[in-house]
Amino acid sequence: MNRTLFLMATVLVGVAACRAKQVTDLRAIVVDLESPDAEKSGKARLRLIEIGEPAAPVIAERLQSGDARVKQAMATALWGMGSVGRAAVPALAGALADPERDVRLAAAMALGNMGPDAAPAVPALVQALEDPELDVRRWAIKALGNIGPSASEALPAVDRARKVEGLRLAAEEAIRQIQER
Repeated sequence: MNRTLFLMATVLVGVAACRAKQVTDLRAIVVDLESPDAEKSGKARLRLIEIGEPAAPVIAERLQSGDARVKQAMATALWGMGSVGRAAVPALAGALADPERDVRLAAAMALGNMGPDAAPAVPALVQALEDPELDVRRWAIKALGNIGPSASEALPAVDRARKVEGLRLAAEEAIRQIQER
C-alpha cells in the first residue's frame, strides 16, 4: 500500500513539474514572438499555433501589456490559432479598445477567426463598429458574422453599419450569417 502511495505521489510531482516546464517553455516562445527579428518571431508564432490551446492564456497575458508591436504579434498568433485560442477572447475584446489601430485590427481579425467561440466578445465588437478606422469596423462586422446566431444582439448595429460606404457588403453578409438557424 505504501508503495502505491509513493508511486502516485511520484507521478503527481512529475506531472506538476512537466506543466511548470511547459509554462516556462511557452513563456520563452512568447519572448521569441516579441523579437524584432522577423524570422525568430515568425518561427515562434508558428510554434505557438502548433501548441494551440495551452498557449492561449500565456499569449493573452502578454496581449494585455507591452507595446503596440508586441500586442499586434500576440493578436496575430491568436488569429492563427482560430477557435483553440478561445481562452484569449476576453483579452482580445479588451484589445479592440487599444489606442493603436493595428492592435485593434489584429484583435478583430483574431476574433473573426474564432467563429462562435468568440461570442463573449459581441459587446466589444459592437463597440468596435464605431471605430474611426474603416478596416477595424469591417473586421468587427466579419467577426460578428462568423460568430453567427450568438451575435443576434448585434443586428441593429450591423444594420446601421450597412449604410456606411465600404461596409455594405460585409454587413449584409454578416446579417445573413447571424440570422442563419
